[in-house]
Amino acid sequence: MAAPEQNPSSPFASARGHHVAVRVPDYAEGKRWYTEKLDFRVVAEWPWAGLQLAYLAPPADDSFHVEIFGGGNPDPGTYYTNVIDSLERPGYHHFCLRVDDIDDALAELDRRGVTIFGRPFDLKEINSRLALIGDPWGNMIELSAPLS
Repeated sequence: MAAPEQNPSSPFASARGHHVAVRVPDYAEGKRWYTEKLDFRVVAEWPWAGLQLAYLAPPADDSFHVEIFGGGNPDPGTYYTNVIDSLERPGYHHFCLRVDDIDDALAELDRRGVTIFGRPFDLKEINSRLALIGDPWGNMIELSAPLS
C-alpha cells in the first residue's frame, strides 16, 4: 500500500519524531539499563522538577532519543508479562526500534538478560518481522526488521 501524498503546506510539515519519554524509578539504574542492554549513548543530562533526566540515543542514530525521567516515588503502574494482556489498556503502549535482523538482536538481548515477550512474528501487511522486549519497569519496546 502506498503512503498518502505528503502535504508540505501543512503548518506541521516540519514535524519529525525526536524522542519518547520513559519514566523509571531509579535514574542511575535506568541509564545503566539502556546503555548496557541496548548500547544507547548518553547525549545530554539535566535536572528538572526534582527529577534527573537524560536523552539517550541508539548506538548509530542521532535523530531519535529515549528521554528517561528518574527519581522521586512514581506509581509502579502495570507491569506486563505478555503482549496480549497489554492490549487491554488505553494510552502509551511501546516505542519501536528498527534493527537489521530480529533473530540476531534477540539472541544478543537474551544473552544480556533482557526480558523478551514471546517469539518473533512476521506481519506481512507492513513487511516486518517484529518482537517485543521489556525494560525492568515494564516499559515495552518493539523491535522491527524488514522481511527478506
